[in-house]
Amino acid sequence: MSILTDLNSHDDSAKTAQQPDGKPSTKVIFTLEDIQKLLPHRYPFALVDRIIEYVPGKQAVGIKNVTFNEPYFQGHFPGRPMMPGVMIVEAMAQVGGIVLIQLPDSPGGLFVFAGIDKVRFRRPVVPGDQLVMKTELLSVKRRRFGKMQARAEVDGQRVAEGELMFSLVE
Repeated sequence: MSILTDLNSHDDSAKTAQQPDGKPSTKVIFTLEDIQKLLPHRYPFALVDRIIEYVPGKQAVGIKNVTFNEPYFQGHFPGRPMMPGVMIVEAMAQVGGIVLIQLPDSPGGLFVFAGIDKVRFRRPVVPGDQLVMKTELLSVKRRRFGKMQARAEVDGQRVAEGELMFSLVE
């Protein structure tokens, strides 16, 4: 079955893999190639390497492997590289974009930021970290506006969280 067939099924069952201890595994649900078919972002702004959990139209968990080769590390900060907070928020939003493509009766188009609320950064994200981003759709209005809860973790520790608002542009 092709990725596009899967994405248009509106199946409410979660696509997820679990380890014997009940924790999510790192099994790939969507590869980088699949994500590029779904989202318009490209290097250097493609910030999701894979999706490891997915409930169409409801929630997703994505991974970004943070490497020293990221272009923003050249200036943020020399000698002490840290992933900029706005890039963490953008990465969470891109995982949220995977959720949005499965909204029932979606009119199509491009979802963009309409706002961010309650964003907090808890600790730096540095080269070598694996950023795990979790997004959950909270509400949708008139199929054009909505809100998501997003959270980013490294090694099970929260590094960022917030509410992301989106709007559909055609």
